[in-house]
Amino acid sequence: MRILIADDENLARDRLRSMVESLGEEVCGEAGNGAEVLTVCAEQMPDVVLLDIRMPGMDGLEAAQHLAQLDDPPAVIFTTAYDEHALSAFETNAIDYLLKPVRKERLQQALEKAVKLNRVQINAIRKTEDNQGRTHISVNTQGKLQLIPVDEVFYFAADQKYVTVRYKDGEQIITETLKTLEDEFKDHFIRIHRNALVASEYIRGMEKDNEGHVYIVLKDIDEKLEVSKRHVADVKEFIKGK
Repeated sequence: MRILIADDENLARDRLRSMVESLGEEVCGEAGNGAEVLTVCAEQMPDVVLLDIRMPGMDGLEAAQHLAQLDDPPAVIFTTAYDEHALSAFETNAIDYLLKPVRKERLQQALEKAVKLNRVQINAIRKTEDNQGRTHISVNTQGKLQLIPVDEVFYFAADQKYVTVRYKDGEQIITETLKTLEDEFKDHFIRIHRNALVASEYIRGMEKDNEGHVYIVLKDIDEKLEVSKRHVADVKEFIKGK
C-alpha cells in the first residue's frame, strides 16, 4: 500500500514512517497540516492516509471531510490522543483510529482493515468534538478538489437538490443541504429565506422596494437577496445588533 503520513510533529511522522516501512509498506508522502494532506493526496494518490486529528490550520477531521468528496478517496486511519469517552464516536461510526503513542501491532491491524470514509461519518465525529465548522467548502470538479475559504463566501442559495456557493471569485454548485450548512455555520451565517443563508460579515443593510419587498444589501457585490416575511424581524434585529 502507498501510505501518506500526516502529523504536525516531525518526531511522530518519523516514528510512523519507521513502523510503516518495517511492515513492508511504502510511505509516498508526508504532511504537517490538513491543507498539505489535500495537496499531497492530489499529487501522490495514496491508498491510505494516517491522519492526525489535532493539527494547526485545517485539522484532520476537516481534511478527511474534504477527501470524502473525491470520486476515489483514500482510506483514512486517524491517529489521536483523545480520551476513551471521545473515541466512542469513532467506534460507533466504524472508523478506525490509532491511539498515540502508536504501537506497531495495532498499526498493522488497522492497515489490514482500512476502510474509506464518507461525509456522514466525519460529521458525526465532529459533532462530538468542539462543533467548529470547516474553514473551507470543497467542490469536486472533474475529480479534483477546489477549496473555497468560508470567510470568502457571501451566501449559500438553494435551488432544488443543489446549493450555489457565491464567493469572492465566482460561484460553484455543491450537493450539501442548506440545513446542514446552517447547523455548521450558524455563528457566521444568518437565514434570510427558506432558500438562502447570508454571511453576517458581508451584510451592509436592508432596503425595501416600491412593492414592499425587503432585500439584503451586501458589501463588495451588487447582488441583493430577498428576505422572506417570516425572517424580516430576525434580520432587522441582527443588523441593529451589529
